[in-house]
Amino acid sequence: MQRRHVLALGAAALASRGAGAQPAWPNQPVRLIVPFAAGGPTDIPARMLADRMSEALPQRIVVENRTGSGVVIGTDVVAKAPKDGHTILYSTIAHAVLRALFPRLPFDPVADFTPVALVGQIPMILLVHPSLNVRTVPELVALLRANPGRYDYASSGNGGAVHLATELFWHMAGGLRVNHVPFRGSAAAMPEVLSGRVPIIMDVAAGALPYIQRNELRAIGISATSRSPLAPDLPSFIEQGIAGYEAYTWHMTFVPAGTPVPVIATINAAVNQAVRQPEVQRRLTELTMTVVTDSTPDSAAQFLASEMAKWEPIIRSAGIRTD
Repeated sequence: MQRRHVLALGAAALASRGAGAQPAWPNQPVRLIVPFAAGGPTDIPARMLADRMSEALPQRIVVENRTGSGVVIGTDVVAKAPKDGHTILYSTIAHAVLRALFPRLPFDPVADFTPVALVGQIPMILLVHPSLNVRTVPELVALLRANPGRYDYASSGNGGAVHLATELFWHMAGGLRVNHVPFRGSAAAMPEVLSGRVPIIMDVAAGALPYIQRNELRAIGISATSRSPLAPDLPSFIEQGIAGYEAYTWHMTFVPAGTPVPVIATINAAVNQAVRQPEVQRRLTELTMTVVTDSTPDSAAQFLASEMAKWEPIIRSAGIRTD
């Protein structure tokens, strides 16, 4: 029934453009390009989505991990792919900050892509080593304000989601001065944080929760507008006085600009149909993702524009560079 539903939507969209106007999609295997490493926090949901979409379509969706230069190499593959819907990009907040971080890209992250569907959003949690005698956002802010430039914080990479979210926090908390120590991923950063040598880190919620549950690190706040059901006792930054603070990493699908509108509509329907499945929602919730089940190309494009408008000024004001 799911397969018939998706194909019916595609057929109706094509019919609205006139008989014979566009070949049926998909008429060959579809590549889902993930510009992140296999087995990572972006790759796992992407493969889940590809599996479920494949069940509803007449062709398989095959995940290809194309890494390098951040997400530039994999994203460029999609930018230069045929505009027929058979190459889809599965990316994150990284797409929204490409223009600000890489002034000489081989593609335009806006003009060369069409957003298809927002899959979901993942909040982040601010953690501190127990040696810092703070338990709340106001206490941490007071400590850092009284000691400008004394403390260091770790991130999973320069210009990444957690780096940006942390810089936004320092900015909205009154322009706090804290030294950034970037690492190649959270796994590389955590030994330094656990030792107390770099006592502060923001991490995606799924990565942070095990350290909280083992009482190895102390959670200060969550970046969502409300509390997470996986950490109901952890207040948001908004609850603790950082008015308007909200930050997520997120997952979105894109196709090359110029892909026919009926094909985009069919892909969008397939994505939404996949994430509506209870088992998919359960597994994504376990990864601390808030799933979006009714995204449209227009709403995805508006969300992307709002994220670019939010993060590009933070990148400039913090002087974040990738070279």
